[in-house]
Amino acid sequence: MSKPRFDVISIFPEYLAPLSLSLLGKAQENGLVDIGVTDLRVFADGAHKSVDDTPYGGGAGMVMSPEPWARAIDSVAEQTDAHHDLVILTPAGKKFDQALAYELSQRDHVIFACGRYEGIDYRITEHYRENPEFAVREISIGDYVLNGGEVAALAILESVIRLIPGVLGNPASLDEESHSIKGENDEQLVEYPSYTKPAEWRGLEVPAVLLSGNHGDIARWRAEQSATRTRKLKE
Repeated sequence: MSKPRFDVISIFPEYLAPLSLSLLGKAQENGLVDIGVTDLRVFADGAHKSVDDTPYGGGAGMVMSPEPWARAIDSVAEQTDAHHDLVILTPAGKKFDQALAYELSQRDHVIFACGRYEGIDYRITEHYRENPEFAVREISIGDYVLNGGEVAALAILESVIRLIPGVLGNPASLDEESHSIKGENDEQLVEYPSYTKPAEWRGLEVPAVLLSGNHGDIARWRAEQSATRTRKLKE
């Protein structure tokens, strides 16, 4: 299988500079993934390279025009023969979670469309849903509104790429992370609390069980803590 490719389309390509840092940057340097960033305005017409217009039906704000987006998406898609997952980042989308991160980490080519203003003309969603070479996903990272999709794209890429084999130095660390731990009835649990040296710090002590050397007791304590923390989050 060829290495996965991720492309991000934005009117602010400089916003995506962190993609060259830390584990994501190393993953590219080591040939594990390809990440591309495309400036949407390159595909716009006119001296001002406008990518938005007023909304039909009235209302505040501007809507991003479909033609520059279609040109940009088609241009990026032509760079690979793989099937394309088009991720349209929108507060109206499906909530992103760890299961979806795992799913996207298995895909060959994922394109992120970072909308701005009042979003992208919905005909982009409709058009590519009818194209068998694309799987369109509308995704949100939470019940709040950002100025654009760039922050969401960075968060999703960080979550997805670290799941690709070889990206993390110790792949076993994925097994006991929040939302990867399974409880009763396959419930997703958050991670247990972690501690390091010194054993006593500012009057606070590391739980004695972690210093006991009894791996069975430690495993049970961690499972209990994961379940407790998960319940508290749901209160």
